[in-house]
Amino acid sequence: MPSSVPSSTDGWWCSPNTEYAFLGFSYEVTACQSISKLNSDFADIKNTFGSRYVRLYGACDRDGFYDDIVSAAWATGLGVHALIWFGFDGGDQWMTRRDSLVSSLTNNPKAKFVTRGVQFGSEPLFDDVLPHSQLAAEVTSLKSKLSGVGIPVTVSELAYGYQERGGAQDVLDAIDFINIHMLPFFSALATFGAAAWPLVKTDMNWFIEHGNGKKMYFDENGWPSVTSPGVQPNTILAQCSVANEEGYFSMLDSHCEDLKLGPQGGIGWFAHIYSDDQEPGYGIYDDAGKKKFPFKPRTSC
Repeated sequence: MPSSVPSSTDGWWCSPNTEYAFLGFSYEVTACQSISKLNSDFADIKNTFGSRYVRLYGACDRDGFYDDIVSAAWATGLGVHALIWFGFDGGDQWMTRRDSLVSSLTNNPKAKFVTRGVQFGSEPLFDDVLPHSQLAAEVTSLKSKLSGVGIPVTVSELAYGYQERGGAQDVLDAIDFINIHMLPFFSALATFGAAAWPLVKTDMNWFIEHGNGKKMYFDENGWPSVTSPGVQPNTILAQCSVANEEGYFSMLDSHCEDLKLGPQGGIGWFAHIYSDDQEPGYGIYDDAGKKKFPFKPRTSC
């Protein structure tokens, strides 16, 4: 990063047309990581894996936490997909999180130089947090609030979350780009991670058909190595193991050239999630901080 903060973001970001293949990790922040932990993890994400971005998951409500995210991202040269977290228990705490994030994004001079976009999430349609018309209105309102800093807005959601609400085209029309949850383990047709391309392709093609040519990312994207109370298959044929997690990401990497054919230069993908201590079974690292399998996907093809 430059030694001083630039005066403008004009020409700052690479074209979205260059953003395809592996982009980085989902990173869970409920632990309210210290600035030293953020610096260490972000440096690893950048330097070990060649990542461009981290996509935040969960929420830390500590005052100033997003400023710490900005500081660590600036120090390591990572971009951030920020998140307004609804959670799973209803309530209106997401509004406070929204307002806190807007304050940081508009007052921290470095924030607009590391924040590639803001997501409403996670799965607000599928979780029935808001009616889709209200969610679309929230997106439009936030876009207006962030127009001065030039930060785009999206929703982090499953294809099914849109589909079970008649397509929720108002939301797809409102968002600036499309962050897609790609979790084929939960499909009734799931078998092995390495065999999941037809399932990925089905959801991907639905978004291509309804997304009006908008840029697309698989942001919450992975295959679990173990089940847990909230992670259970919808068919006895769905296999979870480290080998299947590895097989899923190897499969995605092998389809780099296919993903590159997507809208606006291709579809980029994140690995969900950085470590098993953030969400059991989904991590690239295990609880002891060791890689569960060799992971070095292509960042271009």
